[in-house]
Amino acid sequence: MKTYAVREITEYIKDLFDADRTLGSVWVQGEVSRLTRARSGHWYFTIKDAHAQLSCVMFRSAASRVSIDVSPGAEILVHGKVGVYVARGEYQLVADMVEAVGGIGDLHRQFEDLKRKLDAEGLFDGERKQAIPSFPKRIGVVTSPTAAAWQDIQTVLSRRMPLVEVLLSPSLVQGSEAPAQIVRALQRLYRRDVDVILLARGGGSLEDLWCFNDEAVARTVAASPIPVISGVGHEIDFTIVDFVVDLRAPTPSAAAEQATPNRDDLLQDIDRLRMRLAQELGDAIGLHSRELANLQGRLRWLTPSKRIEADSRGLADLRGRQERAISSTLARLHERLSSRERALDTANPLHILGRGYALVIDERGEIIRRAAQVSAGQRLDIQLADDTIKVKVDE
Repeated sequence: MKTYAVREITEYIKDLFDADRTLGSVWVQGEVSRLTRARSGHWYFTIKDAHAQLSCVMFRSAASRVSIDVSPGAEILVHGKVGVYVARGEYQLVADMVEAVGGIGDLHRQFEDLKRKLDAEGLFDGERKQAIPSFPKRIGVVTSPTAAAWQDIQTVLSRRMPLVEVLLSPSLVQGSEAPAQIVRALQRLYRRDVDVILLARGGGSLEDLWCFNDEAVARTVAASPIPVISGVGHEIDFTIVDFVVDLRAPTPSAAAEQATPNRDDLLQDIDRLRMRLAQELGDAIGLHSRELANLQGRLRWLTPSKRIEADSRGLADLRGRQERAISSTLARLHERLSSRERALDTANPLHILGRGYALVIDERGEIIRRAAQVSAGQRLDIQLADDTIKVKVDE
């Protein structure tokens, strides 16, 4: 079992307090008790309610800025950081601001309370945000028709996208009646064919902008079937509506810019696309022209006349080869015939007879080769080289 020193466990608890985001910046309301103003200028006091109490310390620099009367029994709002004082092992609120209940501090507390509530319900989640259309045809605007914000929005829209139709749904944007009017103005646009809604007003104090921290307004914006862009106050001003809308713009003019493309930018894009298209068309035409020329060149060799010409050359070549083959064959046959003729001529009996020999032939034309083949009184023909002698055998 691990054992901790008192200091170790206390510092561990202090680290847990320091890591907690809620405790790092918190407003606490309570009644002042046991107030001590030290000679150093630091204040040490306790705030309590019916169920608990909380020790507080306010250092001299912060205490010097307090403008209200802080005394035991007073109900106040205290802002600061809850931490652990290690030396005593106590947790305390290190205060940096004190406000009277109902003052600015109270509004901040209400703001933070509603912000935490709606955030816990998921109304600030990025997954529920709607995409802003790139090219809206009709834009709805919720603002006061007499406000400078309305004039600024019209000026920006006419410059950036003069063809867009703008539909104003008028409403108060300040005062106690403003939240209900804003809700009705939004609901009117929900029933109209608009592509995007601008919810806007110019700058002002926290109280002036308070209608945009109204819970009913925030929930109506969250339920919008149409993308909503807020442009409330100045860049440093944040309202509850800014967390709920689909897109926050720092000013009304910026909201109008966020809702529309710039006409000049579009014209430049069109020029770039035109040049790119011309380049790609030129490249494509050049490529297809080269392919066409190649096909035309191949086609010239595929026309009937070219085919006949090629076949004719082939036929002539075959005929020449055939003639050469026939001539060669005839020459070989002629040579063989001449050779045979010479052989026959050499073997011709007449040539033999010319050398003094003779042929004896009987009446049947048979050659007599032996004496036994003839008899007395038989008639024979003696064939000489150039004539025939007829004889008769005596014995």
